[in-house]
Amino acid sequence: MTDATIDRAPTAAPAVARKLLDKHVLPIWSLVLPVLGVLAVLMSLGKIGTIGIIAAAVILGGSVITAVHHAEVVAHRVGEPFGTLVLAVAVTVIEVSLIISLMTSGGGDAATLARDTVFAAIMIILNFIVGICLLVGGVRHHEQVFALKGVSAALCVLAAMAVLSLVLPNYTASAPGPYFTNSQLIFTAVVSLTLYATFVLVQTVRHRDYFLPADLEDIDEDTHAEPPTGAQTLVAFGLLIVALVAVVLLAKDLAPTLEAAVLAAGLPLALVGVAIAGLVLAPESLAAVRAARRNRLQTSLNLALGSALATIGLTIPSVAIASLVLGLPIALGIGAKSMTLLGLSLIVAVLSLGTGRTTVLQGMVHLLIFATYLFVTIVP
Repeated sequence: MTDATIDRAPTAAPAVARKLLDKHVLPIWSLVLPVLGVLAVLMSLGKIGTIGIIAAAVILGGSVITAVHHAEVVAHRVGEPFGTLVLAVAVTVIEVSLIISLMTSGGGDAATLARDTVFAAIMIILNFIVGICLLVGGVRHHEQVFALKGVSAALCVLAAMAVLSLVLPNYTASAPGPYFTNSQLIFTAVVSLTLYATFVLVQTVRHRDYFLPADLEDIDEDTHAEPPTGAQTLVAFGLLIVALVAVVLLAKDLAPTLEAAVLAAGLPLALVGVAIAGLVLAPESLAAVRAARRNRLQTSLNLALGSALATIGLTIPSVAIASLVLGLPIALGIGAKSMTLLGLSLIVAVLSLGTGRTTVLQGMVHLLIFATYLFVTIVP
């Protein structure tokens, strides 16, 4: 071995490590939180008291954000259309694990949790996320534009999936109440998955230009960012798996505590669905708002409406399979009040996003509809 080789050896490993763990691709928090999640799972929540439970809940939220971050790293590496599917599947695993964990805990109206979570996600996306993006963008840029064809396509699919999954069960005669029979549940799951798969094909392959900004300068810089290396992608994929496992197990441990706290406070169990949907959608919500502030409303709407479609198109089939395999009852039909709010949200979305231009007015309308939904959920 030469002297030069000896001189270079001590610095080679740190250099590789720095390149592997680039702070922009794999920041420190994204490395630490999965480890904390595993440690929290290994601890007995029943023996660490209230402070430990609160800490575990915080770690659960951090693990969700970490899982989405690592999924985005992997998605950026593999590109489209598979990148979109990686992120959607990761978010669906988180959402479904939280729903099933609460359903299997057996408390309250567990059968309605899937319905409440999916409906809450739709209301949060259509009214809160879209509303805050339109309001923030309108305040900062007065008027914003986007590609109408892509948004119209997304709203078309969203309306079909929402009505078939959440409204139709109330009017079928084979099973009483807001329930599907097993065959109807399977059929609805297949329809939802088919609609979502077709939308992904259109968005990423057949008509990708429908979802791109008309002005090339409005394309997010992340699109042109250098993709992560193979080593970074492998690390991100491994940490994604660890974070997802931590989320699933922590959710299972915390489910009885969360459910009991909501019921003890005299609040409707539907708020648990709102909490789950809000937790899962938090990272994408922040990304959408940041894009709107930068006058990239097309990116905001792609994120928001894509999340809504994935919520129904992937979560409903997953929960349906879990219901059939585990023998868990699942009520999908929403009540008259919720149907009214869903219909109003879809109509307002079509009207406010039907011209390709938005202002603060549309944003305020969406936000007040969301405020109404939240209020009547707490005070039914």
